[in-house]
Amino acid sequence: MPLELSKTAYTGRIREITLGSGGSAVTVGGETCYPFYLFEGQMPHPPKIAMEVYDEVPEDWPVAALEPFGDAINDPAEWAKKCVEDYKAELICLQLTSTDPNGKNRSADEAAAIARKVADAVNVPLIVWGCGNDEKDSEVLRKVAEACEGKQVILGPVVEGNYKKIGAAAIGYQHTVIASTPIDINLGKQLNILLENLGVSPDKMLIDPTTGGLGYGIEYTYSVMERERMAALTQQDDKLQLPIICNLGKEVWKSKEVKIPEADDPKLGDVKQRGILMEAVTAVLLLIAGADILIMRHPEAIGLVRQMISELMT
Repeated sequence: MPLELSKTAYTGRIREITLGSGGSAVTVGGETCYPFYLFEGQMPHPPKIAMEVYDEVPEDWPVAALEPFGDAINDPAEWAKKCVEDYKAELICLQLTSTDPNGKNRSADEAAAIARKVADAVNVPLIVWGCGNDEKDSEVLRKVAEACEGKQVILGPVVEGNYKKIGAAAIGYQHTVIASTPIDINLGKQLNILLENLGVSPDKMLIDPTTGGLGYGIEYTYSVMERERMAALTQQDDKLQLPIICNLGKEVWKSKEVKIPEADDPKLGDVKQRGILMEAVTAVLLLIAGADILIMRHPEAIGLVRQMISELMT
């Protein structure tokens, strides 16, 4: 007697969004089933991985995270080119940490010039991620939007406190925005509605649910992403039918577990492999929860995740 598998009835579909332009543009979304449930629906576009570069030389990274990039870390444009040419990055994420008012407080004009230089150096889609200060991000990302006109960059994080200013700039210069909320499905939906009411096309929006690294509350992110996918695919909630992006690399590599030397705690094992595996496991968890784009750091961790995506898609 043949076994009949119970299958979920899906009524929704994640919106397909194309990032960048030309031959190196990438398309994400389009799912008609839960992540990798290919026996129930389709995932026309495998999840993509963006490699992060910074607008300043990192001062607190473990040696294992610095080694793959050598002297390129002294120039964001060279760093981005190395990620694309040596590690085959599909997207680049420029992290503008130097604009933080509590740090170097680099000006918006300087940050915009760096973003433009990186955008000109690579031909893959560019994500520009602010420092996380709502007011400063509003000032900086508007300048970036203007400086990168014609490049179709992705701007984030856009939050309730600055969505009007950044959203308007994105509309004016035809960029995509990343709607970011702190691990809450209702807040996420509300921000998506606010951006759409402002005039931002859903075809120019990604969702950032906010994530931590492995062992740092990632189960909350997993739960929110899972509920967003359920609402989008089985409850026809069109405000949540958007691709999800997760900025995880910086969360993993700032944890104390990737910095403790093996000599200080032998049971933790090799410190380099520990960091790589923590980043890879975090990424796979987020993929299974529904991530369409992962922002990652270490090439070896990215290699492991690419292999996992390939196996899950067959």
